[in-house]
Amino acid sequence: MPTAFAMADPLTSPPRVELPASAPETLLRGLRGRCPRCGEAGLFRKWLKPVDTCPNCAQDWSVQQADDFPAYIGIFVVGHLLAPVVIMMISTFGMSAWLTLAIILPVSVVMLIAMLQPVKGAVIGMLWWWGVGAFKQERRKVEPTEEP
Repeated sequence: MPTAFAMADPLTSPPRVELPASAPETLLRGLRGRCPRCGEAGLFRKWLKPVDTCPNCAQDWSVQQADDFPAYIGIFVVGHLLAPVVIMMISTFGMSAWLTLAIILPVSVVMLIAMLQPVKGAVIGMLWWWGVGAFKQERRKVEPTEEP
């Protein structure tokens, strides 16, 4: 007769999750739109709306407070990338201010929209990594090294 193995009940036992090893790994998981905690499931259910709970690791993402910080980061990055382009367009190519504005405004809006979701994912990941707000700070358990 086969022996019965006691299996953990998936409804009552917490899922085993491979936590990220470092803050940059957490940041990259968020940038990719993946759950910063497990890296398996998607972080967003709509363009900028995170899932309430990760379907893989059961992390509660409804408590995140990224607020306007991702937009500030996006404006900062896009502004610094496009400032030399604007200077070059006006000074080197002699374009008028109106033509420069007509080119730069749509480009900057597209760049901001394209980077907003990845930046928000990274911000949510960093909030989780550092345990900001309602997040519990979690880290991998470090195995003790044997001394020679």
